[in-house]
Amino acid sequence: MSDRSRSRKSVWRRTVPPPESPRPSTSASAAPEPAENGEVASVVQAVLYRDGVRVYAPAGLAETYRALREQPAGMAWIGLARPTEGELHSLAAEFDLHPLAVEDAKEAHQRPKLERYGDTLFVVLRAARYLDAPEEIDFGELHVFVGPDFVITVRHGAAPDLSAVRTRMEETPELLKLGPEAVLYAILDAVVDGYVPVVSGVQNDIDEIETEVFRGDPEVSRRIYELSREMVEFQRATRPLVGMLHGLMAGFSKYGTDEELQRYLRDVADHVTHTSERVDGFRQALSEILTVNATLVTQQQNAEMRALAEAGFEQNEEIKKISSWAAILFAPTLVGTIYGMNFSHMPELHWVLGYPFAIVLMAVVCTSLYVVFKRRHWL
Repeated sequence: MSDRSRSRKSVWRRTVPPPESPRPSTSASAAPEPAENGEVASVVQAVLYRDGVRVYAPAGLAETYRALREQPAGMAWIGLARPTEGELHSLAAEFDLHPLAVEDAKEAHQRPKLERYGDTLFVVLRAARYLDAPEEIDFGELHVFVGPDFVITVRHGAAPDLSAVRTRMEETPELLKLGPEAVLYAILDAVVDGYVPVVSGVQNDIDEIETEVFRGDPEVSRRIYELSREMVEFQRATRPLVGMLHGLMAGFSKYGTDEELQRYLRDVADHVTHTSERVDGFRQALSEILTVNATLVTQQQNAEMRALAEAGFEQNEEIKKISSWAAILFAPTLVGTIYGMNFSHMPELHWVLGYPFAIVLMAVVCTSLYVVFKRRHWL
């Protein structure tokens, strides 16, 4: 074994359980094939580069280790998707990865961060993509180990797709030959560029929401809430990147970063700062839209209550009129009913003025009731 390979070994190999045999993976030129259980094979692609040029595409991890030992000036770029615990232990033992970083890569659900363990950088990124059909954001997680002669990417989720990054880097060997740090910056750039269509999609959603708010769509409150939650997740993905990139830029002099990579990273930092500011603006806009929607809903409810109150008032007025006329008409009915009783002995039955008296009595009672109801504005 060469001095190069022995330098990667550490006490970590003795503290972890014996690694499981790596699962068969696809070749570098083929797309990942489904395993028997329907999942994508863990090792998506493993390629060995020398002076920025692809020299070998191993079929698995063991072959990658052997090929890298035989290439003293080579660099291995290993891409994995949801690897098994045995594969991570194998990588940790071969490349002297820190146990805490390996544990994070295995568990996933980490916040974006950048940590240095000796000569190895461990970077956690939250990628995002906009799904047009459901109009929502799909978040993925990417863990990157960057060492002196290797780059290991561990992907959890559909995003990001690093095949385009690999293709672009292979088409620019003058950049790829700058080493693993150049690959890291290319990955950072790809993740940040992936935020652009997400920002555009969210902007369209906000425009649609504003239209729905003033149209009075009853479902708009739910949509505002769901988009606000996505903005919280988006903010958690973008805001830490600003500090991470500034931390990398602060180490330019200390680690002797190439000037071309410095310009590359500054451009990525500018983009992520712009994206972070847009996300902050989206959150503020959604908060204001929610306030406006609440105000409009309150106004609509007040208008409906006012309409109900006016309808109730009109109904009461009609009931007053009906009741008043019923009382007025009840008076002559009462008098006529009394004098219509067939009793033999009634004082006014044989009175000459009995009929005129009954008529006048009815008229006086009805007129009195009419005047009373009129003064009370019942009629």
